[in-house]
Amino acid sequence: MELELNTSNENPIYSVTDITRQIKETLERGFPNIMVMGEISNLKLHSSGHMYFTLKDDNAQISAVMWRNRVNQLLFKPVDGMKIIARGNITVYEPRGNYQLDCFQIQPVGLGELQQAFERLKKKLFEEGLFADDHKVPLPEYPMRIGIVTSPTGAAIHDMISVLSRRMPSVEVILVPVKVQGIGAAEEIATAIDMLNEWKQVDVIIVGRGGGSLEDLWAFNEEIVARAIYRSEIPIISAVGHEIDYSISDFVADMRAPTPSAAAELVVKHQNELIELIRNFCYTMISSMENAISSHRQTVESLIQSYSFNRPQDLLRQRSQSIDDLTRRLEQSVNHYLEFTKRSVESLTTRIHALNPRLVLKRGYAIVRQNGSAISSATRLEIKKKAEIEFYDGTAVATIEQKEKKKNV
Repeated sequence: MELELNTSNENPIYSVTDITRQIKETLERGFPNIMVMGEISNLKLHSSGHMYFTLKDDNAQISAVMWRNRVNQLLFKPVDGMKIIARGNITVYEPRGNYQLDCFQIQPVGLGELQQAFERLKKKLFEEGLFADDHKVPLPEYPMRIGIVTSPTGAAIHDMISVLSRRMPSVEVILVPVKVQGIGAAEEIATAIDMLNEWKQVDVIIVGRGGGSLEDLWAFNEEIVARAIYRSEIPIISAVGHEIDYSISDFVADMRAPTPSAAAELVVKHQNELIELIRNFCYTMISSMENAISSHRQTVESLIQSYSFNRPQDLLRQRSQSIDDLTRRLEQSVNHYLEFTKRSVESLTTRIHALNPRLVLKRGYAIVRQNGSAISSATRLEIKKKAEIEFYDGTAVATIEQKEKKKNV
C-alpha cells in the first residue's frame, strides 16, 4: 500500500527554510517587546562578550541571549538561580530552528533576590573568617603614597582628590581606573587591588565609589572583590556609597569609611595638625635643652664657688709637698738599700778573698800534682814518679823517692 501525498494548491509543500522563515516572522511580529519572568540557569558568558542562558519556571523553559553592548550596561552580575524579569523580543535562530528571547534589559525580581544573595555571601565569608578583626591591620599614620581604585570619571575620585589636596598637599595619589558597576566591574576591581600589591609602592589603598542603588553597588558585594581585599598585604579602606550603604567590601576591609570623602579624611591627617605636632615636638625639645643647660650651669657655678676651685694654688702646694715627702722617703729607702747591699758585697768579697788558694800558697803552703791531679794525701803519691809542686811564685818538679804516713791521722 502506497501513501499518496496531496500536492494540490490547498496543501502547499514548504521547504524547511521557508517554513522556518514564516514561523520566525509570525513569532517576531506576534511577540515584540515582551517581559518574561523566570529563573536563570545554564548561564554562559561567551568570549565574544555575549551572554547565553535559559529562563525557566516549574513547567517550561526558554532560551535567552543578551548581546555584548547590552551586557556591558548591566548594573549587576547575573548568576544561576537568580530570579529575573527579562524584557526583549522573541526571535528564531534559523540554523537550528530554535526560538529564543533576545533580551535588551534584565533586572532582579525586586531587591529581595539581591539581598538574599548578599546575605548568603556575607554568611559564607563570615564563617570562613574573612571578617575577623585579628586579620585587620592599622592604617599607616603618615602615608606618603595612596592608591585609589575607583572610576576615573565619577564624583568620588574628584571628592577624594579635593579632600587630600586640602588636608595634605604633599601626599601622592596613584589612581587605578576601573569600572565600578556592570558586568566585569568586580573582576577589574580585584585585579587592581592585586596589581597595587604586586607593585608594593603605595602605603594604603582606598577602594570605593559614590552612592547608588543596591544594583549599582553590587560589584563591591562580589566574592572576587572580597577575597582580593582579604589577601591584600597593604591596608585597605572601603568607601562604598553613602553612610547607610554597607557592602561586603566594608566587612572585609581593614577600615570602613561612610563615604569616599570620609575615606580621604581618615587616611591622612590635616597638614595644620601635623604642623602643630611638629611645633609641640620643637617646644618639647627646646624646653628639654634649656632644662639641661640650666642644670649644667648650676653644676658649673657650684664648682666655681667650691673651695677647691677657688684655692687651686693651695691644692697644688699640698700636692707638691706630698710629692716632696714621697721623694725624700724614696731616697732614704734607696740609700738604705744601697748601703745594705754594699756591706753585703764587701762581706762576701772578704770571704771569697780569704778562700783564695793563692793567698794560702803565699803563707808557705804548696800544691802537689801528679798525673795532672792535685794530691791531697801522701798515700796517693806514686813512688819513682815525678810530681809537680806549685808554690806562690812558681813551680818545681820532683821525683818521689819515699812516702811516709803520719800516725794518728
